[in-house]
Amino acid sequence: MEIEEAREVRTTCPYCGVGCGVLAKVSADGEVSVRGDPDHPANFGRLCSKGSALAETIDLDGRLLRPEIDGRHAGWDEALDLVASTFSQTIAEHGPDAVAFYVSGQLLTEDYYVANKLMKGFVGSANIDTNSRLCMASSVAGHRRAFGSDTVPGTYEDLELADLIVLVGSNLAWCHPVLYQRIAAAREKRPEMKIVLVDPRRTMTADIADMHLAIAPDGDVALFTGLLAYLGRHNALDRAYITAHTTGFGQALFAASALDLAGIAAATGLSEDELVRFYSLFAATPQTVTVYSQGVNQSSSGTDKVNAIINCHLATGRIGKPGAGPFSVTGQPNAMGGREVGGMANMLAAHMEIENPEHRDRVRRFWNAPEIAEKPGLKAVEMFKGVADGRIKALWIMATNPVDSMPDADAVEAAIKACPFVVVSDVLARTDTVRHAHVRLPAAAWGEKDGTVTNSERRISRQRAFLGVPGEARPDWWIIAEVGKRMGFGEAFSYDAPAEIFGEHAALSRFENDGARDFDIGTYAGIDDESYERLTPFQWPAPSQGAPLWPAGHLPLKGGDGLLGPPSLTANVAERAPSPNQPNSPLAGEMSGRTEGGAQTRHGLSSTRFFADGNFYTPDRKAKFIAIRPATDTRTTPEFPLILNTGRIRDHWHTMTRTGKSPRLSQHIAEPFVEIHPADAQQFGIGDADIVRVSSPRGEVLVRALITARQRRGSVFAPMHWTDQFAGRSRLDTLTAPLVDPVSGQPALKHVAARIEKFAAKTFGFAVTRTRPEPATAAYWAVARCRGGWRVELAFDDDAIDWAAFAGALFHAPAAEMLAYHDSDAGQHRIAAFDGDRLAGALFIAAGPVAVSRGWAAEQLEDTHTSQRERFRIVAGRAGADRPDAGATVCSCFSVGVNQIVAAVAAGCTTVEAVGGALKAGTNCGSCRSEIRAIIQTNRVQAAE
Repeated sequence: MEIEEAREVRTTCPYCGVGCGVLAKVSADGEVSVRGDPDHPANFGRLCSKGSALAETIDLDGRLLRPEIDGRHAGWDEALDLVASTFSQTIAEHGPDAVAFYVSGQLLTEDYYVANKLMKGFVGSANIDTNSRLCMASSVAGHRRAFGSDTVPGTYEDLELADLIVLVGSNLAWCHPVLYQRIAAAREKRPEMKIVLVDPRRTMTADIADMHLAIAPDGDVALFTGLLAYLGRHNALDRAYITAHTTGFGQALFAASALDLAGIAAATGLSEDELVRFYSLFAATPQTVTVYSQGVNQSSSGTDKVNAIINCHLATGRIGKPGAGPFSVTGQPNAMGGREVGGMANMLAAHMEIENPEHRDRVRRFWNAPEIAEKPGLKAVEMFKGVADGRIKALWIMATNPVDSMPDADAVEAAIKACPFVVVSDVLARTDTVRHAHVRLPAAAWGEKDGTVTNSERRISRQRAFLGVPGEARPDWWIIAEVGKRMGFGEAFSYDAPAEIFGEHAALSRFENDGARDFDIGTYAGIDDESYERLTPFQWPAPSQGAPLWPAGHLPLKGGDGLLGPPSLTANVAERAPSPNQPNSPLAGEMSGRTEGGAQTRHGLSSTRFFADGNFYTPDRKAKFIAIRPATDTRTTPEFPLILNTGRIRDHWHTMTRTGKSPRLSQHIAEPFVEIHPADAQQFGIGDADIVRVSSPRGEVLVRALITARQRRGSVFAPMHWTDQFAGRSRLDTLTAPLVDPVSGQPALKHVAARIEKFAAKTFGFAVTRTRPEPATAAYWAVARCRGGWRVELAFDDDAIDWAAFAGALFHAPAAEMLAYHDSDAGQHRIAAFDGDRLAGALFIAAGPVAVSRGWAAEQLEDTHTSQRERFRIVAGRAGADRPDAGATVCSCFSVGVNQIVAAVAAGCTTVEAVGGALKAGTNCGSCRSEIRAIIQTNRVQAAE
């Protein structure tokens, strides 16, 4: 048999919007390893903990590998015919608005394009929306209001060039770790750089902040309207820029002046001194980048927040220049690509407007479509209300899990369950959404599919296949196109490969454009398969040679791609890089300074910026200031006195369908939790590690208490990742309300009235088991992968339980040899089951939170246990002196625990760099460096005492 040679494939990470390049190596025996691509201009070789663990998430465990109809296996023809005929019949009987697609930022641009084309151009409805609506819709709306287009003006390079970076509602250290590390590296080279963090929580990002403004929830509008008023009062305006390139400044400044400094302080929860220090720093620093993310977007006033930020940059002319501009960083790998193809209900493809009849006609003619949607469709929250009330009778969900991620999640689940016809295309056979599908279609996963994604700085990169497609799974674009053919639109959907789709997408972007629209990648129109395969990362715009790159009078910056022309289709990074011997070469001293033209580049790559010289995409080519009045929004009540903030954690992603497969990623934080300020915990009688019931007017969840002063008093924070697949009663979005921003339709997921109370658990438990446990009888449970099996946290509201029987059911090992220790008076029970020399499972029960080393217990699943002494040690729950306990995982990249770091500090490692040298912790993605620094400081203080 011929042995395949090892190969390495350039692809792109499927997680956040940073868009990191990945080198996936497939060895001769089929084993996959990943590392960062040193030549990719987003990450230059760095990967975060999630990216580093990608190879652990590509197994076939739990995969959906064959089409299913009502739970039975079916062939593709039968399944596709049923989908096409049911959608066609529903349209014929009830009209095109009776069907809907709910798609995802996890789709590739080619998938997104075909879905949007089918729905808007051939079905004739705009009822296609995306989970990106939950991520960056307010940024889109704010950009369109201010710029006339959804244009992100800045680049990652600006983060390294800025003298001041303002991070607003962005835990960059955990949610975009590679960008955080780029900033940290730039700060190390230029210590004079200042960083301000605006966030109700003192997140790990505060580790590099010179100033942390612990703002009240939704206080951002007041903060930035106050900043605009301050800039006006202190003559810190660029009046020449305002006059030449903007309109509406007077009205915006008047509205922003509604509150005096004391009023701004009251609305933001900040002191007047904090406000003045921030405002004066902003006013005095021309090279300022304001980075914002979900803390801004996921709000009922999200669009106003975006425009309040943009107003301040327009007023000072700090836009489109090196190291200056407002910068939205997106949460998903292809949220930007979805925006480019019109994947949202209120957009058309190629950044055209569904409300504009000329744009509609242009797209219809290009597609040769029978009709085109004439009005915006239902946005995500409206869409599921439409499912609930019967307006939508056929729903297709692609690559997303709305039963967990949508606000008012129980109502969304009820709507999906009641919908007459539900299709789900997904990778996994078991998700909380897939379980309600009438038709389940197996989609290709990351590593198996080909296409493109666009990152937060408008850089388009290839995702390439390096694995075969398993079973009967198919790419999403193929599935959608096959349905389109069966609905009678064969000619429009007769694609043979993703290159063909990308070429059509590029051709549409240049069609009747002539510089009138921002999105133009016309140089790639009609790209062939070979060139598509060799495509290197590029930033748009990239129009056809000879076509205008900018609107009339709009000049690119020196060194930008606009002067260099679009990159060659086949050139690699080295071929495009200028010679280090050229005058002012950006390769001379990487990241050491700024070029004469004001731009700094890395690895010879330069960036394109919009709007330095005005010429926006509004009818008069001027940016619009938006008049915004600061307002307060009180949602708490005596019954629900706290504010619940929701978000992400470092090592998990969305609803854990991918990261939940990785043992390494599950060890840092293995169960759902709620952060509570110590004063609030005391007030509500909650101790550290207690089980807590968090309630809102819509429901309740059970999570673990994490008491920390990093949390703002009066607010609590809980992550959104846990689902019914990984925990019982912990689906966080059952608590959030379907309250949306009136302009963008984005839900307010970070400001929910809530209450907390201690859950009256009578018994707590922890277990490890080689097979996946199903502890449904526990009042609280949370399972997580570990090496060799699974770990599970437990709590019970009943202590009259036969623990031996419970353990037997939990371990799925009826023939195993049991060892047990019982102390009923103390409420302690410990049971270990051995299948030959291997541990089948161990269960530890206590009257309070179980004090057993989780990492050590999980390690026992991988060892052999031949002696009775070793077995009794497991029952005792204690490691021997020869097996020191690493403690809770801090560094996921290298599996380094807190006890190992404490030991290194005791041995003389008193800096993060020293700990990294001894243990490697913090030397890869760096997202744990702030935790390491905190451990060092704590242990040095204790030693001094």
